[in-house]
Order: sequence, then structure tokens, then C-alpha cells
Amino acid sequence: MPFNLATVHDRIAKAIPDRTSLIFRNRKFSYGELNERTNRFANLLMDIGVRTPQDRQTLPGYKSGQDHVALYLQNGNEYLESMVGAMKARAAPINVNYRYVADELRYLLTNSETRFLVYHARYAPVVATILTDIPHQKALIQVADESNSPLLDGAIDYEAGLMAASPQTPDCDPSPDDLYILYTGGTTGLPKGVLWRQADILASALGARRKDGEIMTDLEEFADRAKTIKVQTYLPTPPFMHGTAQWISLSAWHNGHTIVIQDEVHRYNPDDLLRNIDRHQINIISLVGDAFANPFLTALNAGQYSTASLTHILNGGAGMSPSVKGALLDRLDSIKIVDTIGSSEAGPLARQTASSTSSPRTRPARIGDSFVLTADKSRRLEAGSEELGWLAKTGHVPLGYLNDPEKTADTFPTIDGVRYSVPGDRVRLLHDGQLDFYGRDSSSINSGGEKIFAEEVEQALARHPSVADVLVSWRPSDRWGQEVVALVATAAGETIDPKQLTDHAGQYLARYKLPKAIIIVDKVQRHDNGKPDYVWAKSMATKAA
Repeated sequence: MPFNLATVHDRIAKAIPDRTSLIFRNRKFSYGELNERTNRFANLLMDIGVRTPQDRQTLPGYKSGQDHVALYLQNGNEYLESMVGAMKARAAPINVNYRYVADELRYLLTNSETRFLVYHARYAPVVATILTDIPHQKALIQVADESNSPLLDGAIDYEAGLMAASPQTPDCDPSPDDLYILYTGGTTGLPKGVLWRQADILASALGARRKDGEIMTDLEEFADRAKTIKVQTYLPTPPFMHGTAQWISLSAWHNGHTIVIQDEVHRYNPDDLLRNIDRHQINIISLVGDAFANPFLTALNAGQYSTASLTHILNGGAGMSPSVKGALLDRLDSIKIVDTIGSSEAGPLARQTASSTSSPRTRPARIGDSFVLTADKSRRLEAGSEELGWLAKTGHVPLGYLNDPEKTADTFPTIDGVRYSVPGDRVRLLHDGQLDFYGRDSSSINSGGEKIFAEEVEQALARHPSVADVLVSWRPSDRWGQEVVALVATAAGETIDPKQLTDHAGQYLARYKLPKAIIIVDKVQRHDNGKPDYVWAKSMATKAA
């Protein structure tokens, strides 16, 4: 029997109401308290007009049929409360990158057809500038923070709204077909919403499987497991606006574990991470590649805090190099590093575990219902094939991309009657079942765990009047893993100062997306059909490293 995420959360909370569910700064929430708060948020949404979803069976995979609740929030209890609470009201939460500037935010809220916006007070000035441009907007819910920004006209104060709403179970019947929506870019260019049935994301990535890998079929199995499990304390370091942090947190909750949120949420702070590991006796943390691991190692070597409780490091969102894994294992010789490769469009695809008794250079192996398809996506490849194929997954995969039938058909093809998700990773399947990764056939750049899309950086740079043409690529970076490099051809007779160009582009892009280097070229190389030659761009960017 398939399940809805809200139903699973409610059943587990009722099974272990007194166990600590969440710790954030000086606040501690039991499962029972958090269940009441998510009920209140759901009832608040229903009180202000959230609509009953359309029947999923009447809709194509790229259509939603539900109201959307955008979460424009930094990490905190309010993020997880409003995410679960929206699901209890049968609305679909939408993740918003809080680093977006006004143009990017306007695009995302419009593209996602957002009707309800939950935002931290510090972002109220940005929200105020774009509201008239968001056609679907219904209601604003403002979360107080250290900025002390006043409540926008017509907005509801989050905490006051919760306290005024009923703590009872919402009067609606959540369905396994209700959506979990994760906005991403990856192979798709500009950000797009990936539509998962909640039953599918639960089975794929959120802890619905038994130890033998089979999917739970009885709601009481979740409750019984939570009551008897050895409780672990998790600390996800990425922002909840990214799928990695959401999946780790929800998986931990679906097992009855405890989540701790770092005190400092404005940026990644390895000293704060270590302080929380020591203070809360954290067992499991998550990192995002070398960009998170290297600063963590530096802070770790200062030796101020105890890490004796730490047993696992979960890595996702960006690759961690063997040398960094080795350094972590040398420094923390009793831990395991679990490196999971996945995507918003497929869930976990491959995994590699390293410990002091294994080599950090071991390749990842495919997991679950993941396979390698031929280059033409016509059939599965056998282990040991020399052909460079596509890493793919079948079984519990998304329905499609919101309002994008073409991208849906391309990323989720049906082959011999079987539907696959093909996010874009090129791999070889070796004789022993391990995978040799060759990267993505796309123009997306993964810098410090943040996906940056070449097209939107190009568009921002091209707004400068002295720019005739531009392509964006990346080069390796010790700090970020990959860093953005722009190749710019100036208009005839024009010269351009790279810093001035970067500052100009900063009016339209979040700072983390801006190029770390700008290379002036005589001409940007393109194919005969006018399409960008990203192979040339990558070669030029690498040579300039």
C-alpha cells in the first residue's frame, strides 16, 4: 500500500510523541509538538483558501493540479514545519533559493504558479518589489527573524497565524498521489519543478524501505520501527532549499531520529558545525563535496571540539575527492563516509562507502533500480561494456517537469514499455558493477554544491552594452570544485573592465553565480547552426586556470 508523506509523519509522531524531533538553537521540539505545529500550519492554509487538488488520474505527468506554497526561507524549524504542514493541507511546497535577486525570484514564483509565499522577514523588501508581477499570488506568511523587518501589508505573521489555527488533524484526506515538488536546474537550463508522487519519493529516497530493501506496505511498520530503533542525531549542513538536506531530514524523521539545525544559517560555518557536533553529540552529518569538506578539515585540525560521537559523514550534491576523503578518514578513523550520487529527477542512483579499512578511491556502485542505457537510449547495457552510456533509473521516478511536456518526454523516456529517468550522467558500467563517471552532458556547473546554469549567467553578462557575445563554462577549483568562467567578446571598438562587467551582472544574478574569471576573446566560437560550442569554451576556461 502506498503512503503520503504527511500521513507517515503523523503516524510516527503519534507513536513517539515525547522523543526529540528537532533542535534549533535554544529551542527543542518533540515529535508531538512538531506534529501539532504542522497541523496548525495546515489548518492555517485551509483557513485562508488552499484548494482541494484535482484528481491526479485526470492529469498528464507535467501538470500539478495542486496549490503551491513557496518557501523563501533560510534553515530553521519554520522551513520543515511549513513543508510538512503544506503536505497535510494537500498543497505542494516549493523550494526557493534565498540567494535569488528580484528577477530570479520573479521568474521562479511565476513559473511555479505560487499561490502562498512563506518568507523570512529579511526578504520582505525583495518580496514587496515583485508582488504585482506574480499573477497567482494568494497570501503572504512572514516569519520573524533578526532583521526585525516590519510585516508587509496584508501579510500574516507566521507564529501568530499558527497560534490562531486549530491544532487538530486537518479535515482533509491526503493521497499518495499528492505531489512533492523540487525545483532544480541540472540538465534543464533554467530552474524547473520536478513533480514526484509522494508515494514515489518516499520509496525512492525518504526511508520507506526495510533493511532488506523491500518497500514497507503497512503504516504500522513505520511506527514500530520508530519505537524500537536506536535513535541517531543528524545534522544536515546544506540549506533546506536543496533536495539533499530535505531528503536527509525527512528520511531521519521517517525512522524516528532527531535533527539538529546549525546555529548559523546565513552561511556554512565549519566551526559552528563542530560546536554543534560537540554540544549535541551528533552522530551523522552531511557535507557537499570538497567545498564543505576542506573547511571542515581545517576547523577539525584546530582541535577545539570533540567529535567522538560522530559515526557517519553523508556526502551528496557534489563529489568529494579521494584525497579529501582520505584526509577525513585519517583524522576521524572510526567514521564511514557514504557518498551518494543522485539527482532531483531520479533520487539516489549510486553509492560508495569509504572507511579506514577501505580505499577512498573505490568507485561508486549502482543501487536499487538504477541501470546504464546505451548512448542512443534504446536498451540497457551489460556490465563490462566498453560503451559510454547514460545512468538511468526505473521504478519509483518522477512524473515530469512542471508545465514542460518536451523536457518531460526527453528526461523520462519509455523504452520497451519501461519508463526511465535519465538525468544526464554519462558513465561506464564496469565488470564488477561499479561505475566509472564521466560527468554530465549539459552546461550546468556545480560550484560548492550550488547548481549554476550557463544560460542564465550568459544572459546576465550579455545585458552589458559592450558585450557582443559570451559563453560560460567552468574550470576546476580547490575551494569550490568547479568555478564559473566567462568567455567574452566585446563589441567593435569597445573595451571592458572585468570587474565592472561582473558588478553589472550582479544586478541580475545572485553573487554565487557570478564568474570567478572573465576571459576576453576576439570571437566566441559557435557551431554552424549558431549553437554554443561548449567544448571549446571548456578548453579555454581550463587553459586559463
